[in-house]
Amino acid sequence: MIVGSIKEDLSLEKRVSITPETAKNIINLGLKICIEHNYATHIGIQDEEYKNAGVEIKNSSKEVLDSCDLLIKVNCPSNEEISNLKDKTILIGMLNPSKNQSKFKEILKKNINIFSLELLPRITRAQSMDVLSSQANLAGYRAVIESIYEFEKAIPMMMTAAGTVPAAKVLVIGAGVAGLQAIATAKRLGAIVSATDVRAASKEQVESLGGKFLTVECSENLETKGGYAKEAGEDFKKKQAQMLEKAAKNSDIIICTALIPGKPAPRIINEKMIDNMKQGSVIFDLAVIQGGNVAYSEVDKTVVKKGVKIIGIGNVMNKLPITASSLYAKNIFSFIRNLYSKEKKQFFINIEDEIIKETLIKEKN
Repeated sequence: MIVGSIKEDLSLEKRVSITPETAKNIINLGLKICIEHNYATHIGIQDEEYKNAGVEIKNSSKEVLDSCDLLIKVNCPSNEEISNLKDKTILIGMLNPSKNQSKFKEILKKNINIFSLELLPRITRAQSMDVLSSQANLAGYRAVIESIYEFEKAIPMMMTAAGTVPAAKVLVIGAGVAGLQAIATAKRLGAIVSATDVRAASKEQVESLGGKFLTVECSENLETKGGYAKEAGEDFKKKQAQMLEKAAKNSDIIICTALIPGKPAPRIINEKMIDNMKQGSVIFDLAVIQGGNVAYSEVDKTVVKKGVKIIGIGNVMNKLPITASSLYAKNIFSFIRNLYSKEKKQFFINIEDEIIKETLIKEKN
């Protein structure tokens, strides 16, 4: 059985799905690998390194698609790639079916198996495959770094002979994986950090990292069974807006990470809050690609409103593609290891396996 991977559209995506390290692990399962020529040269990994790991290099993406039994992607394939997928191929990636509906109409016409790894269940056995968590960790870290770059003041408190420089105040909205990493990063850099989340269970996690937890009284249960946030009612939203209006006014940097699975990102920072912020403040909208948590935010732009910079990087993973690729490739290997039967020497789609059941979008006929 052959595992294949082709180059992503580098104008949109710099991550790769296989590294030389994970290639060795996949081959040790008893599988073969082929990749496209110059597959990862843009992140400094030469074809020779893959060859040394036992990978076959093909001259084109078409050759890879013609050869492989399982295709690994970061993002959803292009229309041309979809048309070139051979019968009974297995396709794995962060395919985002809700966002790529037109492409999925074409993919679903094909006689292939499709696994979208954003749909992994939140169970212990799936943790090593959890692409959302591994990438969100990096996103939270990078959001702070990018914000600090745009913030034209020092972050930690400094006591000098010329006087004291006060510590910057950072507000993190959403205390999931990305938010918690943003809190930890900002705290390590010396900021005074506060955070808020609709899930009351987040309070302990925020405080364990040295942050102050901001919340409003609420009788609603705003956490799903899977541990994700769900949309709040109007009463909660009103109280939250009042609390955030005061918090935003006192903040130097705001990191927004709030997402609701399967729905557009909730609008949390409104125009009035931005108008009342200090000039020179920075807001980073990690949810911009899903519609944004912040008024005025635009994909791949830094918008300035009344002296406040609003950063909207569509794919923040492109800011650290080497580390992001390393983690993603390890997630992919763990998923393949669960999917492949060494005894049968084939991929085994066990629908009784919760991991397979939840990520399988369509099984071949």
